[in-house]
Amino acid sequence: MKKADEIPSRPETLVTLFLCGDVMTGRGIDQILPFPCDPAIHESYMQSALGYVELAETVHGRIPAPVDFRYIWGDALDILDSMAPDARIINLETAVTVRDDYWRGKGINYRMNPKNVPCLTKARIDCCSLANNHVLDWGYAGLLDTIETLQAAGIQTAGAGPGLSEAAEPAIVGAPGKARVLVFSFGTETSGIPPEWQAAPGRPGVNLLPDLSGETVQAIGEQVSRVRQPGDIVVASIHWGGNWGYTIPLAHREFARNLIDRAGVDIIHGHSSHHVLGIEVYRHKLILYGCGDFLNDYEGIGGYGRYRGDIGLMYFPSIDPSQGRLVQMRMFPTQIHRFRVRRASHTDALWLQNVLNRESILRGASISIDENDVLTLSCNAGE
Repeated sequence: MKKADEIPSRPETLVTLFLCGDVMTGRGIDQILPFPCDPAIHESYMQSALGYVELAETVHGRIPAPVDFRYIWGDALDILDSMAPDARIINLETAVTVRDDYWRGKGINYRMNPKNVPCLTKARIDCCSLANNHVLDWGYAGLLDTIETLQAAGIQTAGAGPGLSEAAEPAIVGAPGKARVLVFSFGTETSGIPPEWQAAPGRPGVNLLPDLSGETVQAIGEQVSRVRQPGDIVVASIHWGGNWGYTIPLAHREFARNLIDRAGVDIIHGHSSHHVLGIEVYRHKLILYGCGDFLNDYEGIGGYGRYRGDIGLMYFPSIDPSQGRLVQMRMFPTQIHRFRVRRASHTDALWLQNVLNRESILRGASISIDENDVLTLSCNAGE
């Protein structure tokens, strides 16, 4: 990869974001960090989180636990340093708590010890989207622990809170000397979020969308207009849809486009899919329907191999804040290996380029690959 001083410069007015898919630092990954939770879990498949460590080690070799807090990010840290994004936004798909009151009947419950939160601060994450199907895995008290721990660490949260109004509030990330980035976080039941997790007045929960109707778009637009200032960049981070398959429901496409047309949203940051989905550039605005898994403990678990759930992307869209237009996006293919993010191979980067060009709606643009296996979407289209 090129060194930082070899990466093409960008105009000072542009705002560059770092976006990625699901970041799951619980269960097996929590067990290799310095302060693991009690490994007991309540799955039909596995009764100890250490079993997921053993599975990964069986296929890829020993993981030198306990690892330092930087370990899980691997090659991603150098990429982040080189790209120097103005805001770093992830979907954190785990509870951050040591509570033992797991959500009965759910089947899978992720948690990370709050003492392990430096694994997020080492990557200088600015905002965690929390409207997903694992943030309440250890109950309402576990959700409040999660929010308190992240905010105490200087990480903003969106999409969950102690009540309905707090769950709906955006995170506001300030790019020094540039535009603000407003992150609204939403979830849908199609991603596996139990309906009883919906926040209510005086009851903790997530910002669960009732549907994808025009009325919902209008309500989001009213939320945006109450907060937005001239030059702000608005991100809608949405946990939606199933885990596997490239088909994007028509309802998702229409909802995303309506958020751009009618609600003032500039970027759709979609997640829930375990693999990368197609991209759309609509009216010069970016729609990421599904960013895939960026980090998980699934190594050694079979099934769905053709989708390459171990391969992810680091997305770096550069936005003109005067109009919220996507100017360019650079993407770095990654792979999960021994619970760590590493650069994907040249073969895997080419495979991912082909998938994106096949599955995306780019309206005249295309995704190229350079000698360092970096993918670039140059936006000369999008209407």
